[in-house]
Amino acid sequence: MAAGGGLLAAGIARPGTARAAKPSGKPVKIGHMCVLSGVLGGYGQFMQMGATLAAEEINAAGGILGRPLEFQFRDTQVKPDVGVKNARYFVDEWEADFVAGIDSSGVALAVGKIMPQLNKVLMITHGATEKVNEQLVYKEGIKQIFRISVPVYQDGIASAMIAKDFPIKRWATISPKYEYGYTSWEMFKKTLKQFRPDVQFVEESWAPFGTQDFGPHISKVMSANPEGIFTTEWAGEAVSLVKQAKLFGVFGKIKEWVNPMGGAMDVLEGLGKDYPEGLWVSSRYWFLYPPTGVNESFVQRFHKRWNRYPHYSSETSYSAYWAIKQACERAGSTETDKVIKALEDMTMISPGGRRWFRKEDHQAVYEVPWGRTKADPKYPFRILGDIRTVPAEMYYRHPPFTS
Repeated sequence: MAAGGGLLAAGIARPGTARAAKPSGKPVKIGHMCVLSGVLGGYGQFMQMGATLAAEEINAAGGILGRPLEFQFRDTQVKPDVGVKNARYFVDEWEADFVAGIDSSGVALAVGKIMPQLNKVLMITHGATEKVNEQLVYKEGIKQIFRISVPVYQDGIASAMIAKDFPIKRWATISPKYEYGYTSWEMFKKTLKQFRPDVQFVEESWAPFGTQDFGPHISKVMSANPEGIFTTEWAGEAVSLVKQAKLFGVFGKIKEWVNPMGGAMDVLEGLGKDYPEGLWVSSRYWFLYPPTGVNESFVQRFHKRWNRYPHYSSETSYSAYWAIKQACERAGSTETDKVIKALEDMTMISPGGRRWFRKEDHQAVYEVPWGRTKADPKYPFRILGDIRTVPAEMYYRHPPFTS
């Protein structure tokens, strides 16, 4: 079935500020977990902003099935065992109807495996490993898991479809030394080679989680004389890498720099005007895309509420709560089996565009743009220019996931 095939069949909720009767009765509870401490704690704060705004608007619009929406946040500390403990607390003690959030792929996999025991819908808003949708949902049949954010396909496959048009042949990587980094690089190499058999992958350097000194990694990669560098460093580590690459003169020696996470708001704000122009970046949502009334209104309300522009984890958390509302009202219930059925093949109109929850693997399909960093006097940070998009149907892997 083509993306968006459920559009006509689904009741489509449009997030906004509609007013209705005050909700009453037993609250619908969402237990939300993310990283709230350490160097990545900003991600959790951005998630809280999006979730809070969604809950305020949903309750102002009459709640979910006339009941108030209530949520609670807990820190995962980027540890799988903590994530599992959080999920059990939410369901067994706090009596959550839904579980949401999760930044780390490792935490997502650990929590995902216990969802059949808890039998509540888990809506992932960040963790990107393809093993969630391909292995846990499609192959192992864990129907309680859904993901509203993009999978690693955006990082490893779409990036190669952008890079295939660059007139360069020699590529290297400096990326995280864990599953996300390895998987993204393998997808990038495999996809780029299909389009450009002439390219070479000349060096790799893997930075452990928490790396602050990228000097040895930069020296190792630059000694191979690459023309392009692909990196999936994110958050504060992406900021540190770019700052140190500038000191090493990297951007005057290579022709292209590609970072699927370089367009995240924390990276843009962290680098400010020090972010070199002309670098290719993306994220999981870009606040100026798509140019729709739904998105423009969301950005205005978010900025008015928090005096910040929405991070991608803000948008995915915001849209996750609206997706849960739409599914419950489509099902006429919060019962897990009925909500799963309602979510499968459901389409929603979100700030990030039209999202379609693929029935086979419960992955939301939607597009996120790529662009070159550029200065704009309207903003104190770089924005994306020379916007390019790849249709999601072209770079998402499809069931039965045999390759």
